[in-house]
Amino acid sequence: MKKDYYEILGIDKSASADQIKKAYRKKAIEFHPDKNPGDKTAEDKFKEAAEAYEMLSDPDKKARYDQYGHAAFDQGGFGGGGGQRRVKGSNLRIKVKLTLEEIANGVEKKVKVKRKVQAKGVSYKTCPTCGGSGQVLKITNTILGRMQSATTCHQCGGSGQILESKPSNADAQGMIMEDETVSIKIPAGVADGMQLKVSGKGNDAPGSNSLAGDLIVAIEEVEHETLKREGENLHLDLYISYPEAVLGTSKDIDAVNGKVRIKLEDGIQSGKILRLKGKGLPSLNSYGTGDLLVHVNVWTPKNLNKEQKQFFEKALNDENFSPKPEKSDKSFFEKVKDMFS
Repeated sequence: MKKDYYEILGIDKSASADQIKKAYRKKAIEFHPDKNPGDKTAEDKFKEAAEAYEMLSDPDKKARYDQYGHAAFDQGGFGGGGGQRRVKGSNLRIKVKLTLEEIANGVEKKVKVKRKVQAKGVSYKTCPTCGGSGQVLKITNTILGRMQSATTCHQCGGSGQILESKPSNADAQGMIMEDETVSIKIPAGVADGMQLKVSGKGNDAPGSNSLAGDLIVAIEEVEHETLKREGENLHLDLYISYPEAVLGTSKDIDAVNGKVRIKLEDGIQSGKILRLKGKGLPSLNSYGTGDLLVHVNVWTPKNLNKEQKQFFEKALNDENFSPKPEKSDKSFFEKVKDMFS
């Protein structure tokens, strides 16, 4: 199996043309036969670097290699020959907005996309320049002798075919723009920024043996009014009044699939975190479901009438109103630690 060209040069796919050139020069100097006389391993690595640079320095070949790898050149590659290859059309990209409810349950969305497709009645014939292979041979003189490589045929663009006839409404490649409604099945548990692929729903490519590109669907999560997401877990800020905190109460709160009733014990403290197991979002990889964490906040009144103010003034020295935290009443930092453990 052939080594990855990027690995051979010690770079990644995001490398610029200048970085590719510098990486090749470094390898060429390191493994040059003149510096390593009689070293077969160094000679092989020198040839590998030259082949990798030949591929990655050509923008068209690099693009095809990035998409298909060595398979893009299995037919008619560096050795030439081979048959016609299947050219793939370009991808299309759209954004789909999802609510937390849709993310929790999964959803099927129907979207309208404008695709480039082959016109009805269009026909293609074998390219006379490359004989249908999609490539033409190129001979390069190097210090190791004459090297044979293959470049994409400029006349057919690598498809091995050229236009023979087309209807009047088609462009120079026999293509037209067409609206199509595409159904997209979105699994539960996706997140903002994720991308899904719908195969074969991108643009068509010219040629009778071509493949359509893909439709890339970018997920955009619509912010929920009260729930905040953290991975599979959800967070809710619940504000209760001072009397409710003292006497205890029941509350209907928002969960991702409707309302949930919770009971708050009397004397509940502000900052208390209630964990509702399994009330979060499902894992995309089916590893379970997250939790809903309810953060209790006791609302301190800001505007009191005279009678209410007098009540609290009398309570200032009342022992029942003096803070008496117990060991079970965790600090803020302990609560945060527990929340992420």
